[in-house]
Amino acid sequence: MALAEAKRAALAARTDGLTTAGEGWLATARDGAKARLAAMGLPVKRDEYWRYTDPSSLTSADPLPATARGAEEDEPGFAGIDQVRLVFVDGVFDAKASDDPRLAGVEIERLAEAAARPGHWARDLYGVLEARGQTPVERPLAALGTAYATEGVVIRATARAKKPVSLIYVHQSETSDAILHHCIRIESGAELTVLESGPAAARFCKVMEVEVADGGRFHHIRTQGPDLERRAATHVFARLAANALFKSFTLTANGRLTRNEVVIELTGPDSMAHVAGASMGDGGDFLHDDTVFITHAAERCESRQVFKKVLKNGATGVFQGKILVHAKAQKTDGYQISQSLLLDDDSQFLAKPELEIYADDVKCSHGSTSGAIDDTALFYLQSRGVPKRVAQSLLVLAFLSEAIQEIEDEAIAEDIRGRLEGWLHRHER
Repeated sequence: MALAEAKRAALAARTDGLTTAGEGWLATARDGAKARLAAMGLPVKRDEYWRYTDPSSLTSADPLPATARGAEEDEPGFAGIDQVRLVFVDGVFDAKASDDPRLAGVEIERLAEAAARPGHWARDLYGVLEARGQTPVERPLAALGTAYATEGVVIRATARAKKPVSLIYVHQSETSDAILHHCIRIESGAELTVLESGPAAARFCKVMEVEVADGGRFHHIRTQGPDLERRAATHVFARLAANALFKSFTLTANGRLTRNEVVIELTGPDSMAHVAGASMGDGGDFLHDDTVFITHAAERCESRQVFKKVLKNGATGVFQGKILVHAKAQKTDGYQISQSLLLDDDSQFLAKPELEIYADDVKCSHGSTSGAIDDTALFYLQSRGVPKRVAQSLLVLAFLSEAIQEIEDEAIAEDIRGRLEGWLHRHER
């Protein structure tokens, strides 16, 4: 009873003063999300899926102030990649700073524009995957993002996109509190790459729902930063039909608290979902949490979870990953690995890998390790004349390489490597 009261109190505090806009199908979806929220309340530290991460700064009535820029970090936006830029400043779409959406060769609309059309395709997606993702694990902050999002885009690809769509989140106000919700539909045989970059706000809540039809391909690459004090809770919900492909990679550097949740359903045979992440934390105020839940509900599907974390000076990394295999999902191939490189004795990595399998013809594995830099490898490089700091950076990059290899576009992968090298250079001991 005390726990339920605490969750309801957190909900009341967080939503006090929040308003929702929209009519028709959007209003209906928001009302459904509000009902889910009322039944769940907001998370507290005693919840099982929040035992490693204190959600109080994500659920408080007001966001804690966050300095608008970490001047030492790279500018967001995947500079050098040919892209169509859609810019949000403190959660508000900035049309002047954005490119013409038509250049991407896909349908792109703001959420408010889509909501004005009663028969819009987003009606059958907005809030639908989020609602499905509430079972068997409640995800209240995702329901909050459905109920109270103030902005968002809806994107529909009917063929191969001409350029990646880049969602750029700019943080200016030290007390900004942004809530965004995006919907993406990949039609049969279509292909789209979505890039995300930037810190977004002092506090950021985001939901992205992705539907991939038969034979569709979706690539998602994001960098989170550069602000040192940001707090964020992001959610990606995806549903894959037959022969569909979903790939997502996230690079996270610094930040006070970052919680990334990914929930994927493989509902069609021969579909494939790869989720990967690399994070670097420097300092006792850093906490980065990856929570992933992949459900295999069809035959001959493949999933991979590859997460690497480099932690120093008391930073904390969290990984909670689950593979659920239904009885009908024979010939499943599920792989999960989470590893951390601890560069001192004060940092920690907390992991909770899970497999739940009801089929008998499957290949599933999971593993989790923590360790320090290999002294033998470090000595070898130094004996060849490589300075110690450079040798350490090379070994860290080698450690992270398995996660980066999940990015198919080599130009984007090289951009990520450059960002990693820059971070390592700035944070050398």
